[in-house]
Amino acid sequence: QKLINDGINPIEYFKQLKEENILDKNGMFLNISFEWLKKEEARTSPNTHINKVRAFEKDIIPFLKNKHIKEIAIKDVVKILEIKLLQSHDVATKIFSYLDSLFRYSVYKGYCNRNILNDIKRGDIIPSKKYRHYSKITDIDKFKELVNSIYTYNGSHSVRGALKLVLHLPFRAENVCNLKWEYVDFEKKVITIPRSEMKIKDINLDDFKLPMSEEVENILRDQYEISGYQEWVFLGTNNRSPINSESPNKALKIMGFNDEANGKKITLHGFRGTCRSLLDTLDTENKFSFEAKEKLLDHHNNSKVVRAYTNKSDYFEHIKPIVYFWSDFVLNLRK
Repeated sequence: QKLINDGINPIEYFKQLKEENILDKNGMFLNISFEWLKKEEARTSPNTHINKVRAFEKDIIPFLKNKHIKEIAIKDVVKILEIKLLQSHDVATKIFSYLDSLFRYSVYKGYCNRNILNDIKRGDIIPSKKYRHYSKITDIDKFKELVNSIYTYNGSHSVRGALKLVLHLPFRAENVCNLKWEYVDFEKKVITIPRSEMKIKDINLDDFKLPMSEEVENILRDQYEISGYQEWVFLGTNNRSPINSESPNKALKIMGFNDEANGKKITLHGFRGTCRSLLDTLDTENKFSFEAKEKLLDHHNNSKVVRAYTNKSDYFEHIKPIVYFWSDFVLNLRK
């Protein structure tokens, strides 16, 4: 009766109250997180989504799970980021982006009225990262020592195989460790990595292809005897999943290649820099073009506009002689 006396339609009032209760329940951070992650799953790769979910479960939800999105303050976000910064600058940066996107989504859905992260700059909390180039070996005598140490390494067969492969083909660490047999074509003598698995995932670019030299084929056929029955080329200790990207780095340390003072430090990713530098040193007659050497490493112009005009250029045939030349050079160091 009071509602009627106040000129309020009871049916509309209770309908609005119900909607507000639903919004209030959905606005709990835990519920929003599940809803937002479900939406994100449809637009990101499986590996990216797994890492995103892991960040929420481990680093975000434990601090905010009992809060409504409207109750979260900047200090709550700062606390999460400061703790994560002590462990990983990269993950802290991603968490900021995740929360910024989640707040924007919450405003759109009506769970809150504003994105509190608009009031601060990421740089106010997360300092710029000081990048350092990966260590590489450019002295040929030290590189010869590296080659022979890898070929005689008596540890894990898969780790030795991965290191031997990256000696001949300068794949990124994640690509060699997560190499699948379906990417290897022994008949055509080519390895093809889907563009979605590469660092530059531009859908306008072709999948990444590298030719197999005779030695690369030998390395992979030898590995096939060990893991050909599985999805992954280089198997971890459980013989079911791929090797961890840190396993080859640990092997390199065991072999003594952790001595930066004497120019003998290198990681799996550093093989790319070694290959690129030594190719310039060895190619005294400029037989190989700059563009072909860059495409060997899957380097592309940062400009999407430039990439749009150049993505149809097929450098595969130009890369072949570089791969064969480099592979022969590596093998000659074994003599």
